[in-house]
Amino acid sequence: MRSPRRSRAPWVALFGLLAVLAPVVAACSDDGGGSSSGNGSSKGGSGQLGAAKVKLTPVARVESPTAFATRQGDAALYVTEQVGRVRTVRDGNLDAQPVLDLTADVGSGGERGLLGIAFSPDGTQMYVHYTNREGDNRVDEYAMNGNTVNVGSRRQVLAVDHPPAPNHNGGQLSFGPDGMLYLGLGDGGGAGDQGSGHAEGGNGQSLDTMLGKILRVDPRASAGREYTIPPDNPFAGGGGLPEIWAYGLRNPWRFTWDRETGDLWIADVGQNEWEEVDFVAGGRGAGTNFGWNRVEGTHQFSGQAPADAAPPIYEYSHSGGGCSVSGGYVYRGAKIPDLRGAYVFSDYCDGALRALIERGGKLAGQRELGVKGNQITAFGQGQDGELYVLSQGDGVQRIDPA
Repeated sequence: MRSPRRSRAPWVALFGLLAVLAPVVAACSDDGGGSSSGNGSSKGGSGQLGAAKVKLTPVARVESPTAFATRQGDAALYVTEQVGRVRTVRDGNLDAQPVLDLTADVGSGGERGLLGIAFSPDGTQMYVHYTNREGDNRVDEYAMNGNTVNVGSRRQVLAVDHPPAPNHNGGQLSFGPDGMLYLGLGDGGGAGDQGSGHAEGGNGQSLDTMLGKILRVDPRASAGREYTIPPDNPFAGGGGLPEIWAYGLRNPWRFTWDRETGDLWIADVGQNEWEEVDFVAGGRGAGTNFGWNRVEGTHQFSGQAPADAAPPIYEYSHSGGGCSVSGGYVYRGAKIPDLRGAYVFSDYCDGALRALIERGGKLAGQRELGVKGNQITAFGQGQDGELYVLSQGDGVQRIDPA
């Protein structure tokens, strides 16, 4: 279901559809640059990025992993499989049985499936983000009994219908530094943010749909909803749907916070030519318009760029062999000092691990780390700050010093 103009999910090549890709030049691309939303922190890269040497160490063979989470008071690594299972890795070993099996409810294939997982800050609740059998987005909550998921406690927190196209489902799910639950939704699929199920001018720019957005909610029920609208959401008082926190996104395939600064990094999958990474300084970003579908990265796409559109801190073209950005994390571990403070991410097609340095909200450095993964879909961060790579080809790997 993948072609350059339609399906842009990181894992679609699993289904043998890379043959329909337009040819790309097999060269390394170092183009990029840009600014950000708000001023950055003073805790950018603290190491010597050029000296960082890394390798990928196998951890567990997981089938088509899509997301990763850790839980307060629990040493396990929780990993979702696209087909609908949540697996755990404990003491370096993959548990034989999943802690949750939603395969009967999840519509999996192409860009659909079990796409996101997060735990409440106190570790008592687990949240999963998936597409159901009809292709619509769902977020469910489960209570945790010790290290066991209480399947009988299942509660639907959010339901968002998706247009007929099977792509651009988003799927990210994460609690922010403020304790609120953030979730990412794609623009509704197809190509160009137009057609059936798309608002005039595109869902990304419409404030009357949740598609093409990052949403922010308190998952506790209130006021007739299964969640609560935070009163400081940018449209809580009107002007748009109150759940919306940021908009103008095509398919935000992973956003994460720097655990030391609270800065937010967003990887937004592009259309035909450009992939982008957006940066939002800690404590800012509410109401930000990232520009899609008027712009793709910093480049005009459809109509005029909004005057308030926030440009990416970094973009790269498909001319170097990339096709779909896979967002990662700012490294805050201890094993690789020269990588500290760098944002590490990749691309599904070329698999190269890349690192960016931000200072004052601007791009201050970048490099490829000299290591390639095998169809990288996502990244994970352990409780110790060390980073993990999730890929269709090799399951779960850890980024270690070489």
